[in-house]
Amino acid sequence: MSHSRTTPPRPLDVTTVFPELAPLAREAVRLHPRPGAPSPYDSSVGGPFLWPADEPWPHCGEPHGWWDEATDEEREGPNPMLPVLQLHTRDVPLLRPPAGADLLQVLWCPVEHEPDLKPPTVLVWRSAAGVTDLLGTPPAPVVVEYDGYLPVPCVLAPERITEYPNFLELSRELRQRLSDWSRWRAAGAAVDGAYEPYPQAFYDSALAEAPGWKVGGWAPWGLTDPVARRCEVCGAGMTPLLTVASGEWDSGTHGWVPYEDRELAAARIAELANPPGVQVSKGNHLQLYVCPESPEHPHTDLIQ
Repeated sequence: MSHSRTTPPRPLDVTTVFPELAPLAREAVRLHPRPGAPSPYDSSVGGPFLWPADEPWPHCGEPHGWWDEATDEEREGPNPMLPVLQLHTRDVPLLRPPAGADLLQVLWCPVEHEPDLKPPTVLVWRSAAGVTDLLGTPPAPVVVEYDGYLPVPCVLAPERITEYPNFLELSRELRQRLSDWSRWRAAGAAVDGAYEPYPQAFYDSALAEAPGWKVGGWAPWGLTDPVARRCEVCGAGMTPLLTVASGEWDSGTHGWVPYEDRELAAARIAELANPPGVQVSKGNHLQLYVCPESPEHPHTDLIQ
């Protein structure tokens, strides 16, 4: 890790205003990707993977069929998947790997597939110490739908934070209480009065889930209402593993800009708002979920 990032404190401790939220707190890890030159031994976005030379590289076997510039063989043949994220548990202890593993690798096919128009993903868990003979250069994808699926290599600065559920995930009773601006006003001057007509917007943008790339925490709903994710093996309710974001912040979430970026963000907001240059499904986010009972059960994903 070659840099550090610090999220400013939230405008107020929301649990002092709404104690009902305290049991719903979850730990998350903001990854804060920033352009750099990661090595295969580093945690990174878009960097080289610690991949054994004798292990087959994952390919997407689905058709990739409507690009005029692609040959018939490229349209129908397997597409080598692309490295997206590599995380060591030493950098992100929040990860819950299978026994004997300490490294998570996430790959995707840089093509939006039907029916949900999202890139298929592969999760690989392994022991970093077990990789002694590295693969030199992995095969490059032959079909890439958008440059936004080619992450700029970035180093990370993992930071632990606390999150609360999106307004849409709260009970009806709690949503009603959060919509009462008099409760917020009683919390003090730190509350921005511009949010008075929409208290839930203040809660979601300033207090609930952090924007950007992160591990754990709560899902950033909004494109759809919350959708329960169930493990196809055991039926357990799945939990967020990773948010792959199309931006680190936007006009409504400037309060989450780290201290270290604030001066630069004022002058280079567009550049700094999306350091990896990733655009998922035209500017949305890709949420990966895993089974809390076993990390070896198949993961699932969702565009938000």
